[in-house]
Amino acid sequence: MNEDFDDITRRTLQHYDDSARRFFLGTVDHDVSQNIGALLDAIETPAPHTILDFGCGPGRDLKTFAGLGHRAIGLDGSARFVAMARDYSNCEVWQQNFLELRLPAGMFDGVYANASLFHVPRARLARVLEQLFATLKPGGVLFSSNPRGNNEEGWNGPRYGSFHDYPTWESHVVGAGFLPVHHYYRPDGLPREQQPWLASVWRKPM
Repeated sequence: MNEDFDDITRRTLQHYDDSARRFFLGTVDHDVSQNIGALLDAIETPAPHTILDFGCGPGRDLKTFAGLGHRAIGLDGSARFVAMARDYSNCEVWQQNFLELRLPAGMFDGVYANASLFHVPRARLARVLEQLFATLKPGGVLFSSNPRGNNEEGWNGPRYGSFHDYPTWESHVVGAGFLPVHHYYRPDGLPREQQPWLASVWRKPM
């Protein structure tokens, strides 16, 4: 794949900047309590937790984590999303694109990556996962939810995406040092062909 990673980042973030308000209105009422619960239930240390909402968008889940009493910090590459998330959640939000992360070591009990890691090109995924591994405390938990596929990668309209099946996704995350906890498909209760989302929970060894 001969892709310009700077161009991938620029064009994908431009799409989110341009559609930020529409995105917020279209997603603010989505029920992702199953995903939030999957992360929090897997963290074994006493609450409250320090949570990184990786790809926090306009702040919907960031606000939920804060409302549950946790210290929630957001991260997004879109300047519009960062501003909106700060206003909506009253949380600290960092503006960083996924291919140029600057994360503190051993800070977080959990990393919540809901509909975000699929934007990372496969050639850069190992580096990003290793950085998320490093920013977790020992025993910390990574949650990810991505649109699933058959390991295809490329442009989907104005956004770039990588669409993994579970065995391939597992190989990437385990390769970064994580241990698998469990995985499931969403929306809950539907036939598999009607479940486009692959959710998974991973632990950093003690």
